[in-house]
Amino acid sequence: MSVIPLAEAHAGLVPLVGGKAAGLGELIRAGERVPEGFCVTTEAHRAGVVPQDEVRAAYARLGGGPVAVRSSATDEDLPDASFAGQHDTVLDVEGEADLLAAIGTCWESLHGSRAAAYREARGTDPADVRMAVVVQRMVAPVRAGVLYTANPVTGNRTEMLVEVGPGTTVVDGSTEVTRVVLADPAGSADPGWQGELWAAGRRVQAHFGTPQDVEWATDHDGTLWLLQSRPVSTLFPAPPQTDDLRVYVEFGNVQGMLRPVTPMGMATLRAMIAAMVASLGMRVEIVDIGGRLYGDLTDLVRRPASRRRLVRLMAVDFGPRAQAVMEHILRDPRFAPSGDGSRRRPADASLGTALRALRGILRALARPDAARRRLVAAVDRLRAESAAPTHLRTAHERLRFVRDHGDGDGGAADDITWPIVAGMLASALPAHLLKGVAAEDEIHAVLRGVPHNVTIEMDLALWALADAARPHRELILDTPPAELAARYQRGALPDIGLSAFLSRYGHRAAAEADVGVPRWAEDPTPVFAAVANYLRLTDPTQAPDRRFAGAAAAAGAALDELAARVRRRRPVRGRIAIFLLRRARRLAGLREAGKFAGLYRLRTVREQLLLIGATLFPAADDVMFLTLDEVEAALDGADLTGLVARRRATHRRELRRRVVPVALLSDGTDVESTLPAPADGVGLLRGVGAATGRVTGPARVVTDPATAHLEPGEILVTATTDPGWTPLFLTAGALVTETGAIMAHGPTVAREYGIPAVISVPGATSRIVTGQVITVDGAAGTVTTAR
Repeated sequence: MSVIPLAEAHAGLVPLVGGKAAGLGELIRAGERVPEGFCVTTEAHRAGVVPQDEVRAAYARLGGGPVAVRSSATDEDLPDASFAGQHDTVLDVEGEADLLAAIGTCWESLHGSRAAAYREARGTDPADVRMAVVVQRMVAPVRAGVLYTANPVTGNRTEMLVEVGPGTTVVDGSTEVTRVVLADPAGSADPGWQGELWAAGRRVQAHFGTPQDVEWATDHDGTLWLLQSRPVSTLFPAPPQTDDLRVYVEFGNVQGMLRPVTPMGMATLRAMIAAMVASLGMRVEIVDIGGRLYGDLTDLVRRPASRRRLVRLMAVDFGPRAQAVMEHILRDPRFAPSGDGSRRRPADASLGTALRALRGILRALARPDAARRRLVAAVDRLRAESAAPTHLRTAHERLRFVRDHGDGDGGAADDITWPIVAGMLASALPAHLLKGVAAEDEIHAVLRGVPHNVTIEMDLALWALADAARPHRELILDTPPAELAARYQRGALPDIGLSAFLSRYGHRAAAEADVGVPRWAEDPTPVFAAVANYLRLTDPTQAPDRRFAGAAAAAGAALDELAARVRRRRPVRGRIAIFLLRRARRLAGLREAGKFAGLYRLRTVREQLLLIGATLFPAADDVMFLTLDEVEAALDGADLTGLVARRRATHRRELRRRVVPVALLSDGTDVESTLPAPADGVGLLRGVGAATGRVTGPARVVTDPATAHLEPGEILVTATTDPGWTPLFLTAGALVTETGAIMAHGPTVAREYGIPAVISVPGATSRIVTGQVITVDGAAGTVTTAR
């Protein structure tokens, strides 16, 4: 079947007719007005010969005359790939010879440089792609444009956006266009073209079930023609539909995660984050939007008593971008306070928690070394208790264990929680006590090189591992990390001490809070990538252990100098501040211990789930794309392979997403997109200084730490970081991130290593390119690009 009428194309024929033809066929089936035409199918492309006789016959049935000849590849106009402008379109083609030549032009564009680069960026195999070609009667437009049935700028699903101009110039970008936002004209009886477009947009979106990007034109008679419809591939997934307007704030960046979470990981993280927020005296529903964790803060925003705390909470735990968004939301009259705010948790529960917290914090501040010993013992206890019992044999037994595992903490919670909270308070309060006497960067300088941080201990152990691997430097540098990992697992590598490292830290990984993510013990590729980066460091003065020791010594000297100064100028508050800073140096490093301990349980749960998955699916980790209830159904005989495949495809699509909204409204609006744009100067990007210092060097934009190649002194630029990223910090010159809070993992570790860090730089990974020389000023909170 080389040529078929366009009216016969539909969504089920994408492999034969391509995405564009399938969309047009669906519009015809829905009763929309579409120019008549035909499709030269992928079978003709596969044969490599234009079916001239069939094309001539189909062209004659159209009555000849001018036609539009448009590409329709099998991977374009799909939900996750528009390929807009990547393939060729030839307009006003007239005559058989020109028509046949235009079809050949569309075929050739399949592997043109534009399409090839787009395909490579999306990880699409060119061998899997075929090209069909759409031929349609030309419409002589008086007005033409593109209708987005949801606002692609803000994400608002209750608005449509129209770009309109004369003739065909809107699509080809050759002239200025007018942009019009359409609100629902219901009740206005608008007889004009805007009302007609709105109605068409509603019909088309209802037919396809998702927001559409629709090309349209009106002719001299005022007739509206629809020329193309494809999903708006750039929209972030919509929140759940609700009766009232609600606000959701992204919680994953608190854990340094912007990648999507697996369905199995989502349940675990929901419970963990809800418990974390509950410890602050708030109840928040955690909602899955696009595989990310969003907290529904609507009730807190509308409650007078909690409104006052929200901006401060955003600033401390979520970062300045979330803080700016929350300030904007609190000014929005749609979220005006309601009620008297009198609802509280039971007084006895609040009082009991407060007294326990006060006792635990004061106890840790009074005897920090004893508190640290109790914490280490509690972590060791949790590690031992996390192991699965040996009697588990069947998948059902393993599932029951997973459901019940972690219900108790063995009495470890207080021993772990309050020393960590004490260290965080001891780090944060001195800046307020010394306001006007000491600058914030002086406080940060005192908190460099803090001991007892399990993540830094891990990074330094990895440096020691690299040092032991120096006799095999050429092998490690000349072999891809994934191949080294495969050889290690086959026992075909020299012994460099990796087994000992993995026995201690193998339960860690980037995005490690997601139980669906492989641990380093399963796939040590990231460990080999980090070792290779360390082996490129040849200047002994820049060795990470020396740098860390130097940072600690400098911090001690800075603390002594600060103590002498503040005691003269502010005797009482100064003494309290210095006491807290000294306690911070003994307790603040413990902040990573709670998560580190919790990862033991996640490792065990993951091991058991994979054993269950091996009994259900060809790939054991398919189980991570189900919930526990669904796993139970599968064990009872339900066939969920199709559901797993669909969720895997969605997960892969979301992994490619580089921008995750800080906050969403339930109508889909990305709240940050409605704020005034930052007033950056030429070559100047503004963020928030999180670790002082000023460094100039080449940038390295990294999206995946597992295979990152970072030369010593390069500036690490990324969306966000978690502890699995921190091995890169050992040789980085500075850190730049798009999200984060000053007390988050990445900035904290950067301060302790003594490297400058600027966080919350919007669009850093797209506005900075690898190799570009930039200057990071942690005190000013700026990133300057070289001219």
